[in-house]
Amino acid sequence: MFNEILHKIKDSHYKNLPFVAYRKPNSDELSALFMESNALRYTEDFSENGFVFSPFDANEKTILFPLKEGVFLTEHLNLEKSVHLQKSLSEEVLDKDFHISLVKKTIEKITTSNLEKIVISRKEALPLVDFNFLKTFIELLKNYKNAFVYVWFHPEIGLWLGASPETLLNIKNRKFETMSLAGTQVYQNTNTVTWGKKELEEQQLVTDFIKNQLQSISSALKIDKTKTVKAGNLLHLKTNVKGELNNNASLASLIRGLHPTPAVCGLPRNLAKDFILENENYHRSFYTGFLGELNFKNQQSSLFVNLRCMQISDTIASIYIGGGITKESIPEKEFQETVSKAKTMKNVL
Repeated sequence: MFNEILHKIKDSHYKNLPFVAYRKPNSDELSALFMESNALRYTEDFSENGFVFSPFDANEKTILFPLKEGVFLTEHLNLEKSVHLQKSLSEEVLDKDFHISLVKKTIEKITTSNLEKIVISRKEALPLVDFNFLKTFIELLKNYKNAFVYVWFHPEIGLWLGASPETLLNIKNRKFETMSLAGTQVYQNTNTVTWGKKELEEQQLVTDFIKNQLQSISSALKIDKTKTVKAGNLLHLKTNVKGELNNNASLASLIRGLHPTPAVCGLPRNLAKDFILENENYHRSFYTGFLGELNFKNQQSSLFVNLRCMQISDTIASIYIGGGITKESIPEKEFQETVSKAKTMKNVL
């Protein structure tokens, strides 16, 4: 399987040393970076080489595991898919009334301002019994083949796991790929589905934003046709975007142009972000931030939006879920969408 990486994960966690292990979407290779010091490092301008973990709020610092200060390993994965992920934890949610109330407030804000979309999220705290984070990581690897699956640890920050369906950015030799991902419905054993006006408009908002953000710093921009894609028990609308970074543009400018996307924040971005920070009743931290390889071999970077994730603290798992709100949103339906999204993490606990 991947015995060397598993052994080193156990050893590093026991010694309180930072590490990350991850598998890219549709890959059979597990990668891991083990730090030899528990110093907390940050990227200055995204020109470094290493693994980054960035929060939702771009004003907060991005954590860097420098490649030169750690041990990087890869191993081949050979995992059989689990078949026992049908039972879910209780769907009783304590903050349902608050979330629905906040969605109503958000819709009112959108209809009385020039805001077009705001992404509203919530956090669930779940008690853990006999929790083994390595077993949970393996279950994520087995069951979410087309996601970016990871386990990340730093003693000063904590332990995070996730299975994200969304790529923020892939770039090599200044040629990049990104995506807009929006709209959600529960998978019903078919990818041939009908999308409503709200979901289609939401997807187009994200695509238009990416196009507008990248036009001034890139050339040969190509926007593919929108497709329906499956992520765990959910379906989303996805549009791939490709281009080439201009000579006078930097990787940092590309990242800052994209993050946070309307898929996790809203439009206009700064107004939506201000509303989120003022009205969500918790701190998102690294949820809806991004993580991944920064300037690895051949200066290649692969970054993913931190969705479908959880933070482990002592005997509590904090699960983060959200959804895009527009003037067409129905509060109860938006809440149920977060319940569906929560199952990705709940099913492996």
